[in-house]
Amino acid sequence: MKLIVPIALGLFLVWYSYQSTSLEDRKTIVTSITNANPFWIGVSILIGIISHIARAIRWNYLLKPLGYQPKLYNNVLIVFLSYFANLGIPRSGEVLRATALTTYENVPFEKGFGTIVTERVIDLIMLLLVIFTALLLQTNIILGYLNQSGMGIIIGLAVLVLGIVSLVIVIRILKKSSSPFAKKINGFLNGLLDGITSILKMENKWLFIFYTFLIWFCYVAMFWVIKFTVLETADLSISQLLVAFVGGAFAMSTTNGGIGLYPIAVSGSLSLFGVSAIAGNTFGWIMWIAQTLMVVVFGAISFVLLPLLNRNR
Repeated sequence: MKLIVPIALGLFLVWYSYQSTSLEDRKTIVTSITNANPFWIGVSILIGIISHIARAIRWNYLLKPLGYQPKLYNNVLIVFLSYFANLGIPRSGEVLRATALTTYENVPFEKGFGTIVTERVIDLIMLLLVIFTALLLQTNIILGYLNQSGMGIIIGLAVLVLGIVSLVIVIRILKKSSSPFAKKINGFLNGLLDGITSILKMENKWLFIFYTFLIWFCYVAMFWVIKFTVLETADLSISQLLVAFVGGAFAMSTTNGGIGLYPIAVSGSLSLFGVSAIAGNTFGWIMWIAQTLMVVVFGAISFVLLPLLNRNR
């Protein structure tokens, strides 16, 4: 279900987006995309590459307290590889990333995976910070959107609370059990906890924080520069684009790499500021194509280079 449903949903949304626009509008969107200034697309891709390198550097700050210092080029290749894998199977990149780190750098899987979980928690905190910033800058727009989708938020919070409570109950049961299987699970969970708590043991906390903000600055910046590729969005403010950025971020987590849904979410967000559906779709497709192309190209290169550069493994 996790594999088929997101892909099917993405393909359906591509079809829906195609069917919901007229032939003339489709021609206009395609023309706008093909005529987009390649300079700004290149700048966006470059910023995206910098964000991935920053993530690879930051990863070592989590691994060092655990006694591991992987080669930076391996980290970079593994990060690109993981994002590439996520395009095919949602969340598979995290498992592949920890597995590759075990294979090429001898980092135990559960500890490497623990640091990745830590990263995801920090990413969630940063996304909430971006949402809060957008809320402060565009309060009326955001509150209007939240009121329309309030039921979805309530259900989401209820599921989150239920999941946390269930997890706590299961962990307590496992800790009290003396079965060999429970002991293995407890060992895995302890290693996972070591990875998650590594942030508390690191020496260079401020550098870790710096790279965290650099990563998210790059995420917003590579989105922001795309506005110059579409005439109608060139004058949008950073606060208005933050609203569209948040919409796109949620779309990325719903379908594989945001396929189908990302342009729709971005276009819908931009429409709140008077941007036409054609311009909004053009913006969304340019952004999605540019970043997906980056992940596909560098991810494929990483799949080839990683074993070649680590022949001794």
